[in-house]
Amino acid sequence: MTTPAPGPVRPAATVRPDDARRALLAGSVGNFIEWYEFGIYGYFATVIAAQFFTPEGGSEVEGLVKAYASFALAFFFRPVGAAVFGRFGDRVGRRPALVLVVCLMTGATATIGLLPTYASIGAAAPWLLTLLRILQGLSAGGEFGGAVSVMTECAPPGRRGLYGAWQSFTVALGLLAGAGVAVVLASVLTASQLHGWGWRVPFLLTLPLGLVALRLRLRLPPDEPPALAAPVPGPGGRPRPRPGETVRAVVAGVGRMMGWSAAGYTFLVVLPSYLQSTLGTTFQRALLGTVLANLGFAASILPAGRLSDRIGRRTVMVTGALLVAVLALPLLHLVRDPGGPAYAKGAALFAAGAGVGLMAGPGPAMLAEMFPAGVRCTGLGLAYALSNAVFAGCAGLIITEVVERTGNVDVPGYYAAATCAVSVAALLTLRGDDHRRALR
Repeated sequence: MTTPAPGPVRPAATVRPDDARRALLAGSVGNFIEWYEFGIYGYFATVIAAQFFTPEGGSEVEGLVKAYASFALAFFFRPVGAAVFGRFGDRVGRRPALVLVVCLMTGATATIGLLPTYASIGAAAPWLLTLLRILQGLSAGGEFGGAVSVMTECAPPGRRGLYGAWQSFTVALGLLAGAGVAVVLASVLTASQLHGWGWRVPFLLTLPLGLVALRLRLRLPPDEPPALAAPVPGPGGRPRPRPGETVRAVVAGVGRMMGWSAAGYTFLVVLPSYLQSTLGTTFQRALLGTVLANLGFAASILPAGRLSDRIGRRTVMVTGALLVAVLALPLLHLVRDPGGPAYAKGAALFAAGAGVGLMAGPGPAMLAEMFPAGVRCTGLGLAYALSNAVFAGCAGLIITEVVERTGNVDVPGYYAAATCAVSVAALLTLRGDDHRRALR
């Protein structure tokens, strides 16, 4: 069976407004589900560790490290998913790839809510959980490339940064939704109820969400942008990029995203367990701090994306990375200060999230502009997945383990600052006028 030759991508100027809005919504909803799921796993990490990774008499810290190891493992399957589903999206089409990944993500996440625990089936429980985490990693790896390609290719002229920023904004909404569900459950349930069955509820909620996402994605027009992304070679056509060029672009993308990935997970996901395990903060107060950081993140994303359409991706993203690099340690010290005023701590967490949002807002459009249409799904998906696998997926594991071994509670601040400093150097290599150029 042969695949029809792909046609060129239609310029954004000819995309109908209804199709652009439909693409924006269909691309965003899957990201919301993905990050809602990853958020609730991080927020309930201590509960999951007790249910799946801590046999009777086992160490709580050791169980938490194992839970984060499972968390990190899923991230390392993201590049595999990015390569497989990205190639599928570049060759067959954006819509079928996006339908497949949302089905896989929804099924795996809902199944976690039904898993028996260590107390029920013993050592098989953590292995089953880890298998489902791997399936989630594969689907999440394919989600970003397809969704961002759809959203940026269909964006009206001069609004590519804003449309791409909706991907990051739905990340913030997903994390906030996960935190909100966690706060409600922690408030209305007793500790024994939360550990007994309450932790299952947020995972099962992904089933109706996934059905909504599936319906929206099935409504994407198969022969309209996003369609097959590769241009036809030949007279007047654009040649395919050489493999070496794509690999170099992926490596550059990883460097430019490093700070966004590491600081984002440090302040937006890992923070609750860090505050509980190192400072003895209650579950409810730790989650409240995370909500404030995510509110700052959400508040800055769309303005940052829109601003990058006016002054360029480089300026906005470098500003965000510099702010986090300089302020990470002072903000962490303020949050840890037992005598510090509550409003100042809340403002510090909000500011940390806002700094990450300045990188995350223009980030999707920045990545889309780095790759030509024929490899856009694969290239930007791999850059995103690799950066998240190394610098986000390992954040909880690295921070928890290093703090445990060294006793240095400043580790999260050092980690966020160092990765953002490297990203500044990588971002400075961007051209200042990329936001004005048409997608290749």
